[in-house]
Amino acid sequence: MKKYTKKELLSIYEKMYLSRKLDEKQLILLKQGKGFFHIGASGHEAAQIAASKFIDTKKDYSYPYYRNQAFCIGLGMTAEEIFLSFLAKEDDPNSSGRQMPQHFSHKNLNIVSQSSPTGTQYLQALGAAFAIQRKDSGGVIYVSSGEGTTSQGDFHEALNWASREKAPVVFHIENNNYAISVPIDEQVSGSSVYNITSGYDSLVRYNIDGCNFFESMLAFSKAFDRSRNGKGPSLVISNVVRLLPHSSSDDHNKYRDPKEIEDDLKRDPLKLFINECDKKYKIDSSNFEKIKVRVDKQIEEKLSWSLDQKDPEPVSFKNNLFSGDWSNIKSKDISYISDKIVMVDAINHALSEELEFNDKMVIYGQDVAGGKGGVFTATRNLTDKFGRSRVFNSPLAESSIVGTAVGMSTLGYKPVVEIQFGDYIWTSMMQIRNELATLRYRSNGDWSCPAVIRVPVGGYIHGSLCHSQSIDGYFTHLPGIVIMYPSNALDAKMMLKTACRINDPVIFLEHKGLYRQGYAATKEPDSNSLSEIGKGAIVNKGSDVTIVTWGAMVQKSIEAANMCKASVEIIDLKYLYPLDFDLVVSSISKTNRVVVVHEDNLNNGFGAEIVARIADACFEYLDAPVKRVASKDYPIAYSSVLENEILVQTDWIISAIKKVLTY
Repeated sequence: MKKYTKKELLSIYEKMYLSRKLDEKQLILLKQGKGFFHIGASGHEAAQIAASKFIDTKKDYSYPYYRNQAFCIGLGMTAEEIFLSFLAKEDDPNSSGRQMPQHFSHKNLNIVSQSSPTGTQYLQALGAAFAIQRKDSGGVIYVSSGEGTTSQGDFHEALNWASREKAPVVFHIENNNYAISVPIDEQVSGSSVYNITSGYDSLVRYNIDGCNFFESMLAFSKAFDRSRNGKGPSLVISNVVRLLPHSSSDDHNKYRDPKEIEDDLKRDPLKLFINECDKKYKIDSSNFEKIKVRVDKQIEEKLSWSLDQKDPEPVSFKNNLFSGDWSNIKSKDISYISDKIVMVDAINHALSEELEFNDKMVIYGQDVAGGKGGVFTATRNLTDKFGRSRVFNSPLAESSIVGTAVGMSTLGYKPVVEIQFGDYIWTSMMQIRNELATLRYRSNGDWSCPAVIRVPVGGYIHGSLCHSQSIDGYFTHLPGIVIMYPSNALDAKMMLKTACRINDPVIFLEHKGLYRQGYAATKEPDSNSLSEIGKGAIVNKGSDVTIVTWGAMVQKSIEAANMCKASVEIIDLKYLYPLDFDLVVSSISKTNRVVVVHEDNLNNGFGAEIVARIADACFEYLDAPVKRVASKDYPIAYSSVLENEILVQTDWIISAIKKVLTY
C-alpha cells in the first residue's frame, strides 16, 4: 500500500474540507436569496478526491456528474470558479451563467460540459474514449453518476460497447443508496450494482467503501492502470453516504429514517480520514484545525470577490448557438464530373470524398460496413476502400450511435453516423435534444460536437407505420442543429459535403423514395462543390402563386404546376434550420398567393410554422388565404389503397392552387 507524506495527506484533507465548506456556504447563500439552487457532494468527498489523483488533465478527459464538486476541486477547479457558477456570473468557466450550479465544465482541465439528464454522459464518454484510442495518447476517460442512473439503458449500452472495444474508460458509480428519494432496493435488482454489471467481457469491477480514502485510492490505482494500458474498461462502485438532501429543493426527512441519517454521519469521510491519519501517520488534530481556519477565511475572501464580479451581458444570450463560420462554405462555380447520378450514389460519393478529405472522419451505424453497405447501399464499398477503422458497424442501439458521436466529435473527430430508419431515431432523442443541440451553447463555446446524423425518412415506399415516417417537424424545434433536407442528387452531394465540413451538428434527412428516382437524378458536381448553408432555391419561376416545399414534395409540386394553367413559382427550401425565409417573402411579394406543401401530417407539421410566419410577415402582400397541403393525421398504412389516401397526392396540390387562385 502506498505510503503518504504528511504534506500529501494534509493537502488531500484541505481539498475535501474545501468542498464540504463550499456546500455549507452555498446553502447559506441560498437562504440569503443570493442563489437559486445547490446540489452537494457532502459524504462523497473521499472517493472523488481519490479518483481525481489519477487524472492527467493534459491528456485525460472527465465527464463528472452533478455531485462531483470534490472531484473537480481535485482536478484544479477553484473556490472562486465554483462561486462564479453558483452566482451565475459572466466568468463562470462552467457555462457563463447558462446552466444551473454543479453542471461542471472546464476547458483547461478537460472537464467536458455536463447537462442535467442522468446517464447521457456515459455514451459520450465512450465516444471520447474511442477518440483517445485513435490518438494513441495513453489517455483515459473518467465518467461518473449515482447508482440510480444505472437503471438507464445508456449506462448498459456504454458498458457493452466499451467492453467490446476494450475502451479506456473508468466508470465510477457513487452509491449513496438513494436516487433522490428512491432507495436502492426499489431501484436495482438485488440492490447491487456490482452484481448487475457482471458478464461484460474485459470489464473489471471494484466494489469499495467510498468513505475510506485509502481504500478508494487502491481501487482507482488499479482501475486507471489497467484502462491506461489497453486492458479495457473498469467499473468502480463506491459505497458512500449522502449527508445532505438530494438538493436544495429536497427534504430527506420526509423519506429517510432519523437513525439512518444519524448512522451515515458516523461514516463521514472527513472524520474517518482524520482518524486514519492519526492512527497510521500520527498527524496531530491541530494540523487539521489550522487547515479549517485557513480555508474558512479564504472562502469568505473568495466569496466577497465573486459577488463583485460581472453578471452576463443581457445580449450575450445570442452567443455560441452555432460556430458562426459558415460564410466561406459555398461554391461560386460548380463543375461537373458526370452527366447523371442518382441520389443514393451521390450520397455515397460525397461520403467517399469527405473520408478522403478528412482523415478524422469516421462513418458508423447499423449495417453500414462490409458488403452490406447500408440497407440502401449509401455506404457501399466504403469499408473496402477506407478500412474497418474508418467505416464500421455499431451495436443495434440508436442512443449509442448518437451518444458516442457526440463524444467523438467533442474530441476533434468527425463522426458521420447513420440511423437506419427515421422511424427508430426516438431512442436517441435524449442525446439529440439535450446533448447534441446544446453542448456548444451551454458551454458558451468552450465545447462543440459537430457530428452529422444521416437519417432516411419519408413514405411512398409501402413502408407502413414504422418505415414511412416524416420526422422533420420534431427536429426543427431544436435550436443548435442544422437541418438539411435535399430533394435531388446534386443538392444531396453538395449539402452532405457541407455538413461534413462545418463545425456544427447536422441532421441530414434523406427521403428514401428519392434515392433512385430518375426525376431526382442530376449531373454530378465535383469534389470541390459545396452548398451555401440556409439558402433555398427557386426551382420553377412563376408569377401567379408561390409553392413553398421541400424533400419529395418538390417533385409533386412540379407535377402539379405542370398540370395547371397558372404560372407557379416553386421554392425548394433545402434547409429547414436555418430557414431561408427571405426567399419566401420575396416570392410572395411578387405572386401574392402561397401554398405550403409538406409530407408530414397536417397537425404540427413544419409547414404550420412557415404558414404562421407568412401570416405575420406577409399579410399585406396576400390576396388570398394561405393554403397548406399535408398528409392526413393518421399512421401510414401498408396497403397502396390506404397509403394513397393518407400521404400527399399531386391532385391535392392542384386543388389548393386552384383555390388560392380563385379566391
